[in-house]
Amino acid sequence: MKLRLLLSSALNTGAASLGLRKLRDELDRATVVDPAAIPADVVTLDSAVEFEDLETGEIEEYTITFPELADVDAGRISVLAPIGTALIGYRAGSVINWSTPGGVRRLKIHRVTAPEPALV
Repeated sequence: MKLRLLLSSALNTGAASLGLRKLRDELDRATVVDPAAIPADVVTLDSAVEFEDLETGEIEEYTITFPELADVDAGRISVLAPIGTALIGYRAGSVINWSTPGGVRRLKIHRVTAPEPALV
């Protein structure tokens, strides 16, 4: 719910990117499931993701967060950032094509660390 509200706000700024529109489309098709039913190797909010740029061999690791918690220097990127949006929903082992202003990058997800369960 919070992600949908955040996305709606971002889309209404007039600077909506193709990635944000794709994320909205994915959310529109999504089915809400119990977080415990999501496999640990699927990228979700608060997942730590290690991925490789298959063109350069560069390996990066980030945790996907809400925008207010994002801090690239601390390894946290926003779910609304293009790379955050690109990674959501994919599994370890997946190769994804990510469109950037410099062209399409191919990324391979090596490892996903599931978020800690929320304490209620």
